[in-house]
Amino acid sequence: MNWNNRNVLVTGGASFIGSSLVDALLDRGAKVRVVDDLSSGKIENLRRPMDEGAVEFVQADLREPGVAERAAKGIQVVFHLAADHGGRGYVDLHQAACAGNLMLDGMVFRACHKAEVEKIVYASSGCVYPNLLQTDPKEMVYLSEDKVGPPYDADNLYGWAKLMGEMTLRAYYTDWGVKSVSCRYFTVYGPRGVENHAVIAMIGRAYVKQDPFVVWGTGEQIRNWTYIDDIVAGTILAAEHIEDGTAVNLGTMERIRVLDAAKEVLRYMGHNARIELQPEKPTGPYNRVADNSLAKKLLGWEPKVMFSEGLHRTIDWYVSSRDRERVSASLELMLTER
Repeated sequence: MNWNNRNVLVTGGASFIGSSLVDALLDRGAKVRVVDDLSSGKIENLRRPMDEGAVEFVQADLREPGVAERAAKGIQVVFHLAADHGGRGYVDLHQAACAGNLMLDGMVFRACHKAEVEKIVYASSGCVYPNLLQTDPKEMVYLSEDKVGPPYDADNLYGWAKLMGEMTLRAYYTDWGVKSVSCRYFTVYGPRGVENHAVIAMIGRAYVKQDPFVVWGTGEQIRNWTYIDDIVAGTILAAEHIEDGTAVNLGTMERIRVLDAAKEVLRYMGHNARIELQPEKPTGPYNRVADNSLAKKLLGWEPKVMFSEGLHRTIDWYVSSRDRERVSASLELMLTER
């Protein structure tokens, strides 16, 4: 696909992932429109391209009547990243808010169909995978795309909404020929991330010199944190190569224990603190790691940034861009909010 002068919409484009995707699309010559209500996105993430006049920015809520239709008008490819979402604390404690994504996705998809958009690229999640497969951190489990099926057992209403979004797009393709792809993101981290996600929360805790240093859960949870640049590259490749509503994992196959990630954050940041585990806090599944073999096959994609390297890059960015007093004042709230 030639992105030069292609009209592209990125919903949620002021967010951490969305703004990084916008940058990559602009680098490829696309004409980008962003719609974001700034409930969690930040206009600062788009400051450079907006100052250069390279982005059409619309601050609006896609759930309001007529907004999605106006956003999709004249667009060829839609990257739908807008969602009511946050980190583990948010998705566990704000079920009703996350359920609103069912309406949001439906309105955007309908508007895209009416506007005869060429393709929809949907930001899905590892949260669509059955909880029952992710309980034992000692098991070497890798979640392949075919493991999403009856009996469905998605992760909270956030996961169910993402699952319904994927199924809706497959139905749109089957019934109406609407081209689409769903990208299942696994635990994304990197520059522009915020403290309601685990990696940035750990960095924030070390930055404000928290002692004891709090880790939610037993610390035995297994994750495959995936660096933002790899996620963006995979998302664009998915747009270029898939059109039949297929869902594809975008995630590393590194198995990282939360406790080990915390220890590396403390080591790299030179913060010698006692770690305090809090098993009663929201933790999510204890064993969530992607199988990315389908992405390799269909997209020629695999992650380039190992966790240790990406973590160090992210810490360096965080320390250079944050004010310690402001982080200290907002950190506890951010752990469960957007």
